[in-house]
Amino acid sequence: MSSPKTEYEREPVPPKAQLGFKSFVGQYAGEHTAGTEIMIGPLFVAAGVSAVDLVVGLLIGNLLAVLSWTFMTAPIATRARLTLYYQLEKITGRKFVVLYNLVNGIAFCFLAGSMITVSATALGVWFGFPMPGLNDLYPNSVGWIVAVFAVGTVIAFVAAAGYSTVAKVANYAAPWMVLVFIAFGLVGLKDFLVETSHTVNGLGDVWNLAQTAIWKGGDPLPGQIKFTVWHVMFFAWFCNMAMHIGMSDLSVFRFARKARYGLATATGMYLGHFLAWIAASILFALQLHRDPLHTDVLPGPLAAGACGVTGLVLVIIAGWTTANPTIYRAGLAFQAIIPTVSRFKVTFATGLICAFFGMFPAIAMKLLGFVALYGLALMPMGAVIFCDYWLMRRFGMQPYYAEVSGKGINWAPALAWLVTLAVCLFAVRQGYIGLYFASLPGWFIAAAIYLGLSKILQKQPQTSIA
Repeated sequence: MSSPKTEYEREPVPPKAQLGFKSFVGQYAGEHTAGTEIMIGPLFVAAGVSAVDLVVGLLIGNLLAVLSWTFMTAPIATRARLTLYYQLEKITGRKFVVLYNLVNGIAFCFLAGSMITVSATALGVWFGFPMPGLNDLYPNSVGWIVAVFAVGTVIAFVAAAGYSTVAKVANYAAPWMVLVFIAFGLVGLKDFLVETSHTVNGLGDVWNLAQTAIWKGGDPLPGQIKFTVWHVMFFAWFCNMAMHIGMSDLSVFRFARKARYGLATATGMYLGHFLAWIAASILFALQLHRDPLHTDVLPGPLAAGACGVTGLVLVIIAGWTTANPTIYRAGLAFQAIIPTVSRFKVTFATGLICAFFGMFPAIAMKLLGFVALYGLALMPMGAVIFCDYWLMRRFGMQPYYAEVSGKGINWAPALAWLVTLAVCLFAVRQGYIGLYFASLPGWFIAAAIYLGLSKILQKQPQTSIA
């Protein structure tokens, strides 16, 4: 078990603790080739996306995500080598960062809770207790509550053990999970071909099946919105916005020896957010083909139908490897609020909170909308960090202004966050822009507000920090 000191919550990560490229390849492959992919993939089918829109949108959107990690997050992380939370404290001041860390930590708890929900659906198949449907909001059986709590407790312990343990678990699990996801897609295609009497003489016939039977581009299922190529592309790019453009993965890449290790995220984006989403889509489309009224999105039954016990084991482990780093991030957020309590205790308690959230299926069943919303909520501070690190001195202003000036609240980043959120949510609510697209203009709004207010508030020159 790591001691709190080894996680370097309030100091730069030293060279002896830095990790090589392989650690990040495994961690991102394990985190993003995961149980939630079996939840997200079917939701594309439920949204009535076409085959062309899905493939093109995923190819471009995932590339933009990799580039965001590589050129926005990793360069700052490997230079400053600070957690997101300590770096924000230097910029915004201790008083304001407590509020932000609370919002950040709660958002990650919801996300990790949905991953625990995914793992629990596998136990539902094994033990036969009732599980929630696509539009359910609350737990619907004692068995479901017990399963979620049991899975969540194990995941919380691993996350609390520290980043090195999280990375090791992902490295061991990732290669096997990728192979099983490939098997999901192949089994689903085979069954589709048999049940629809399609003859396959080449890839053109497979593509014809995809367009006419899997991603047909029709009306979405009740309660879902219609997806186009733009929805798919922006969702693939922004579903992890909190981590890359929002800078939460400063806490992860501060351990990387080089900034180019940001390219390791491609393993998660193209094995998980491309291959795994497509494979899971095929399984759900096959379920609808067999019974159009069977609209429940339950990863456990889908995986079991394709690969039996192996599929169920994958769902459990895949939810585990995704929730681990998410709970780790949430634990760091809460530990930054109460630094006198050990990181292990805070992270373990955070994992139990995530398990509680995981009991409510509404989070997982509405995962597409939730990840867009939480990315939007955390995006403005990513713009603040980017501007503070790269632009402040160039514009004649002081970075880390709260630390240098001794202010408890630096109102420039505080108002940049709050005003940006208000503007973006108002625009979404009024129908001026969709939720999946609002974060792009929002980033520039936050950056402009932060730089403009900083110029006004920093009236007296300050002594630069090292």
